[in-house]
Amino acid sequence: MERADIVIVGSGHGGAQAAIALRQQGHEDSILMLSRDRTPPYERPPLSKEYLAGDKPLERILIRPPSFWEDKGVAVELGVNVSEVDAMAREVVLGDGRRIGYRKLIWAGGGDPRRLSCPGSDLAGIHSVRHRMDVDAIRADLETGARRAVVIGGGYIGLEAAAILRKLDCEVTVLEAQRRVLSRVAGEELSGFYEAEHRRQGVDLRLETAVERIEGKDGRVAAVITDTGEAIACDIVVVGIGIVPSVGPLIGAGAAGSNGVDVDEYCRTSVDDIYAIGDCAAHANPYADNAVTRLESVQNAHDMATCTAKAIMGDKQPYEAVPWFWSNQYDLKLQTVGLSLDHDEAVLRGDPEARSFSVVYLKEGRVIALDCVNRVKDYVQGKKLIEARAEIDPDLLADDTVPLKELL
Repeated sequence: MERADIVIVGSGHGGAQAAIALRQQGHEDSILMLSRDRTPPYERPPLSKEYLAGDKPLERILIRPPSFWEDKGVAVELGVNVSEVDAMAREVVLGDGRRIGYRKLIWAGGGDPRRLSCPGSDLAGIHSVRHRMDVDAIRADLETGARRAVVIGGGYIGLEAAAILRKLDCEVTVLEAQRRVLSRVAGEELSGFYEAEHRRQGVDLRLETAVERIEGKDGRVAAVITDTGEAIACDIVVVGIGIVPSVGPLIGAGAAGSNGVDVDEYCRTSVDDIYAIGDCAAHANPYADNAVTRLESVQNAHDMATCTAKAIMGDKQPYEAVPWFWSNQYDLKLQTVGLSLDHDEAVLRGDPEARSFSVVYLKEGRVIALDCVNRVKDYVQGKKLIEARAEIDPDLLADDTVPLKELL
């Protein structure tokens, strides 16, 4: 039977960083990274941005050159699926029946795109944006003449894809079932700004609009039918309605979890010697009042991976990094720090008309998050306010002639 000292499942940011951090922390024994993907570890955020636009080739989004993994003694096996975890035997079982033993297992499986369940959802021309092959399929359709796109979902992925498709001169309709875009991650001020921006750029943005079914012709998508009965003709559909955490084998092995898999402050699951990191790991986040939270971000994957590597190497340091995110749409760079969902006050800093402003979110007078549009200094300095759990007069926060660092 094959065996590795540490087996890492997943080759995204979390899995790659776990291997890198283990070597940096002095781990000298064998490391095996298993991945369903058929491409060496690469960055995911550019998929809905520069890679979709054709501005960055694959070589420029690789996390490391392929030779790096060999040089560091990290075995990488691509195109394999872990179908089962045998916690008693300390083995993972692959889809082809192979069994691989481990001393420690790091699960960085991420998630699968949430699929449409309406009639017609299996037609050709319906795409997600999760893996390189997903985006390659979109680009292939564009290269063969697709120019009318319907984007389902008004979150980061949907809006970023819409922005790139407009750049590529496509007709774009965005359908969002909620009453505003970015409803899960931002306040109303920011949502309204991005709604206006996409419309200004020529996007037909429909709020509170659900999909009833998708109609096709000759096996390919031809129109999206909304819940009002309207038919929107299209050549492609891009679906961005979230992910389903890929944790089935862990839950089957007895790991606790409902929305993903639960981990403690050292990223340990409830099963001995199994860690989970990244998009699939639910943890008590100190910046959400220790509410159990599952974060989908590069920052979270990277920092959880480092936390796990240190814990395995005997240097236990609890995971308590400040969450941050970013999104590029048109000429707008949105940088978010902290978690704003439970805020009770939002302070506008700067002028949205000038396309450079921030929204500072407060809870019981304390700064808990910022959304910064083309406002890097606010993002950097605002992070320190969040770390300090600072209570700042809202009138001072609104005065953008005063640098945030002076309010500490």
